[in-house]
Amino acid sequence: MRMHQAWTGAAVAVCVLSGAAFADVTVSHSNDPTSLIGTQFASLLGAEHKTVDALPEDKLTAMAIGPKVEAPAPAFGAGNKKPRIGAPVLIDYTADWLMSQPAPTGDEQWQCLKTAIYFESRGESLQGQFAVAEVILNRVDSPLYPKTVCGVVQQRGSGSCAFSYTCDGARDAMVEPGPAEIAGRIARVMLDGAPRQLTAGATYFHTRAVNPSWSRQFDRTASIGSHLFYRQP
Repeated sequence: MRMHQAWTGAAVAVCVLSGAAFADVTVSHSNDPTSLIGTQFASLLGAEHKTVDALPEDKLTAMAIGPKVEAPAPAFGAGNKKPRIGAPVLIDYTADWLMSQPAPTGDEQWQCLKTAIYFESRGESLQGQFAVAEVILNRVDSPLYPKTVCGVVQQRGSGSCAFSYTCDGARDAMVEPGPAEIAGRIARVMLDGAPRQLTAGATYFHTRAVNPSWSRQFDRTASIGSHLFYRQP
């Protein structure tokens, strides 16, 4: 009898303990994180709708249309004489592109650059002629040279001329209309801000037929046609 009671008591205890154990791992639906997140999300959406409904009509219209996007500025050579500040500047070293630009005109500085391109490089490719223009404008930007195109091309010193055509005794008449027009167009494009991307900042050049002493002291930056280009240290 006592044994039976003991087994009965043990069984009851096991049931009670088992119930307690299961209670420890039973998920309480009142603390369900998924349910809680859903409630909070619904509350936030309700607050957002109230805020949007309170906005004036012009604000709602602006939100619906979205931000205003400025159209990109047209590239250089698309009929613009000068690129817009910050606009991408593109250049194509082809006759078709060059002749598609507006007919060039300009002041004394344009005329000096045109003349220099004509006499120094009219037998070169378009890239070769653009490269000579780069050298002249690089000198204009350098503190070592005059601050104008005319000053650079007409500079003299130590009994020599910076550009030989200016002191060779010949009259500087551009008698070949085609090359003269090309030189004028290149001069206009370069003065209007086209990129100098051929000579890596060169301020000197010479033909392959000569070997001046300074060419062994300066860094060569480019070789285009019959000209070699150098950057002064």
